[in-house]
Amino acid sequence: MTFAGVFSYLVFFLIFGGIYAVMTLALNMQRGFAGLFNIGIAGFWAVGAYTSAIMTKGPSPDHLGGFGMPFIIGLLAAGIISSLLAFLVGIPTIRLREDYLGIATIGIAEIIRLVIKNEAWLTNGVRGISAIPKPLAGVFGSNYNLFFLLIVIIVIAIFYYLSEKGINSPWGRVLRAIREDEEVVKAAGKNVVRYRMEAFILGAFMMGVGGALYAHFTSFISPEAFRPMQATFLVWIMLIIGGSANNFGSIIGAFLTWGIWTGTEFLTGMLPAAYTTQAAAVRVILIGIFLEVILLSRPQGLFGEKKYSSQSTANTK
Repeated sequence: MTFAGVFSYLVFFLIFGGIYAVMTLALNMQRGFAGLFNIGIAGFWAVGAYTSAIMTKGPSPDHLGGFGMPFIIGLLAAGIISSLLAFLVGIPTIRLREDYLGIATIGIAEIIRLVIKNEAWLTNGVRGISAIPKPLAGVFGSNYNLFFLLIVIIVIAIFYYLSEKGINSPWGRVLRAIREDEEVVKAAGKNVVRYRMEAFILGAFMMGVGGALYAHFTSFISPEAFRPMQATFLVWIMLIIGGSANNFGSIIGAFLTWGIWTGTEFLTGMLPAAYTTQAAAVRVILIGIFLEVILLSRPQGLFGEKKYSSQSTANTK
């Protein structure tokens, strides 16, 4: 393999790892800081991807579209529509306990998947949407992947900065207090439902943007791209491995887990031909073993919860 080939693969790896880092930061906002048990990540990811694809593509007889909007508009629309979905989902579910909220969110994700699969007028059904525009592809040519990697890094940096500022503010300290004991926070006069809803919506916005990045990089999306294993549970594993309630740990966990996930593809590719049909199961087993090792040796994750300011939340409005 040539140096150019290795470098090209490394850039490709970093782009996908970066997209997963965006998703893990989003989940960390919901679970790590607010204690919300969202296992419907695939739904918000898919909504973001399809929204941006529909907004930026030209006219097509196969699905809704024809808006031809710029990439940045598609990115923002993806985040906004995902946030709106989170708000609508949150109205009846945000008060639920952890296990019930998890059941509700995975149910919503399955509904979204079925709508995407069956409403061909909207999404072209199982055939998916192809030829999704790549921003400035004609300008950068063969160096396009490097340019897209820069976009992903910028998005990660923005979300990381805003998450750190928000969580280290009075608003963030109330969120962490709700996660620990919401009854005490209620007794202090705080609107627990509002804070939980805000965290849920902000996380969904980031998930929508992550979905848009995925759509524009791959240029093709279909319902199969948002299966629970890759689009939900892998993100959870990344957060657990990196360390819940730690934004930096979330990013490192995303890249590390993605490296292991892609590495297992090389390992399963070396299996005898008779066992190739079991390759997907072997990959899941290997990831599960790694997760067990982390949980046994470092149950708090590689980095653990970050210690933010301990200033009292008593003056929070």
